Amino acid sequence: MKVAITGARGLLGWHSSARLHAQNCAARYQGNPEPYELVQINHQDFADTSKLAEALNGVDAVLHFAGANRGEETEIEQANPHIARQLVAGCEAASVSPHIVYANSTHATQDTFYGRSKRIAGEILAQHTLRYTNLILPHVFGECARPYYNNVTATLIDKIWKGEQPDLNPEGRVQLLHAGEAAQIAIDAVLKGTIGDLIPQGRDISVVDLFKKLSGFHALYKDNIFPNVDDALDLALFNSYRTAGFPEHYPMRLKVNRDQRGVLFETAKGGNQSQSFLSTTFPGKMRGDHFHLDLIERFLVVSGKAVIRIRRVLDDEVHSFQIDGDSPVAIDMPPLHTHHIENAGNEDVITFFWSHHLFDPSNPDTYADPV
Repeated sequence: MKVAITGARGLLGWHSSARLHAQNCAARYQGNPEPYELVQINHQDFADTSKLAEALNGVDAVLHFAGANRGEETEIEQANPHIARQLVAGCEAASVSPHIVYANSTHATQDTFYGRSKRIAGEILAQHTLRYTNLILPHVFGECARPYYNNVTATLIDKIWKGEQPDLNPEGRVQLLHAGEAAQIAIDAVLKGTIGDLIPQGRDISVVDLFKKLSGFHALYKDNIFPNVDDALDLALFNSYRTAGFPEHYPMRLKVNRDQRGVLFETAKGGNQSQSFLSTTFPGKMRGDHFHLDLIERFLVVSGKAVIRIRRVLDDEVHSFQIDGDSPVAIDMPPLHTHHIENAGNEDVITFFWSHHLFDPSNPDTYADPV
């Protein structure tokens, strides 16, 4: 299936791209054909109809996440309908009539410049194809969301990492939906042929309580304690919080107690149904080259010299960390970031691993992807 994603560098676009990429990675690992041909379309691609048509050639579905939500009122009111018309023109030029899933907003029912902009854009798309899904989304948050860009969760997280106190609206409330869940809903709408209005419900929470929850995560994490994340929303929020600390706050130094007997330090605390294990990596050898969707996983080299490399899925930049077991530090892998550990010395590397839940062979949440 050929799937085009507009706004591919945005929050929903990247999470959707990453999930389709994960399925391709899983298929390759098993020696099967990749199920998806992924086409990522960014804002600049809309400037040229012929270029857009070339990208849309042969597509079966379009997840339409490109849009505008910040700027002058008149610009925003015109922007989203204009982008929708460009998408329609590109499809017509490519002679395709794909299933279109449009990321609409709960604001579309309101008579505001932004609400009208989103509503009219959806009407334009609905008139173009019989296979149209109007995905009406609440407040979407997630890993790698942009703070100070219409995302209160990302903004609060950034303030917390910077040690700043945000100005909170005591009456403010949000309905939270994780970007990964929203992305999967959009993908499933294509796979199941769902058309019409699709309105996933977010988790209602006050902005004050959201800040308290995120601040609580921060207080525990700075003390090397993982919170209980049995609740799926807590797991998604904690993963969003800790990913925002990457790479600026990596690695995390641990408190080491030394005396005449040797050294002692705590590797990881907290969580629920967690799992710990050790590995030995021989000189010149490497482990990993995979990523996870939501697993919390800690790497801690306790002996030897190693290099840990981490790359955000579908990006090119690689962050490298030189690690020495004589100075223990923790590296917690962000979701949707492929990673590996390589022995960079002449002796075996011994690594302690910790994950927040027991390994489930039926749902390993592990996707092979070279760093």
